[in-house]
Parts: sequence; C-alpha cells; structure tokens
Amino acid sequence: MLVLPLPQRRFTAAEYLRLESDSATRSEFHDGVIYAMTGGSLDHNRIVCNLVHQLRLGLEGSACEVFSSDVRLAVQAHQLFTYPDVMVVCGSPALLEGRNDTLTDAKLIIAVLSPSTETYDRDQKFRFYRALPSLEEYVTVAQSSVLVEQHQRQSGGTWLLREHHSLSQSLALQSVGVHIGLEQIYQNLDGL
Repeated sequence: MLVLPLPQRRFTAAEYLRLESDSATRSEFHDGVIYAMTGGSLDHNRIVCNLVHQLRLGLEGSACEVFSSDVRLAVQAHQLFTYPDVMVVCGSPALLEGRNDTLTDAKLIIAVLSPSTETYDRDQKFRFYRALPSLEEYVTVAQSSVLVEQHQRQSGGTWLLREHHSLSQSLALQSVGVHIGLEQIYQNLDGL
C-alpha cells in the first residue's frame, strides 16, 4: 500500500484526528506529517482477508478480537497514528482518550508488505511498534514470494526473528495461541 506525504505543513495530533474524521480517505500521521494512503493490490487484500479469516476462526471463544486496516492504532511514544493491515487485541480494547475509533494497544500486529512501504514496515515502523508495551508479536508477510517474518518479544525486551519460506510450514502465533498454515495465508494468490 502506497503512502504519500501531503503538502509540508506540520500538524498537531488533534488537527490530524479532526481532519481524518472529516475525510473520505485514510491517512497516517507521524510526528506532525500526514501521509495519504492509497489502495493495495488484489494479492495484498487477499492475504489480509485470509489472515483475518484464519485468526477469527482460531480466536473464536477467546477474549481476543481481530481488527483489519479500518481501525486506527496510536503509538503515542512516537506520535504515530496508523492503520495496521491486521491486529489482535485481547481483553477490553484500550482506546485513545476521548476517541472510540483509535486503539492504543495491540498484542499482535501483521503487516502485508508492499513494494513502496516494505523497508519502512520492516524497519522504522517496527521500531515504533516496539514502544507498545502490549505488543508481543509483529509479523510481516511478503506478497510477491512466500516469506513470512515473525518477530516475538522475549523477556528482557529483545526480539526473536523466525522466517518461514515454505507453503508447507505453519505460523505459530504464540501471542494469541493460533496456528496458521502458510498455504492458508497465501490461498488464492496468483503466481506463487
């Protein structure tokens, strides 16, 4: 999904939230800059739908809830407002004060990588997300090849990386107790 900066004027978080409420399109905010978001590819959307479906099945009957990219997440430590492709919250969702449309916690975040945002999602955005005390797992999913990178928070604040490269492998999401086969993640994709 392409993210484009809007004209260079610095905004406050309150201004961003007010503009976002009145806008027909979504945008992200980081440290005073608003970035317009464009749509993703068909394969991007297929992967997101596959993940949401499998997570909903796996979380049925639990205290956890899955959200797609229509729900905003605030990472206040970095003045970041973003729309993760997929996130899971367990227990009552923590909301930004005075808002009913912005979460401040996530146990699991999954990003489906796009060519235009791949480096940002893997590096800087992951660094921002790590500031969330609730975050236990961050997963990136490539859409042009079979590659799932799974980062799990360890005791002491370090992160363990596991890479999955084969459709025969399974992604064990320990943070929420769900296993998803890579074949299910990449179901109905062209050219893999």
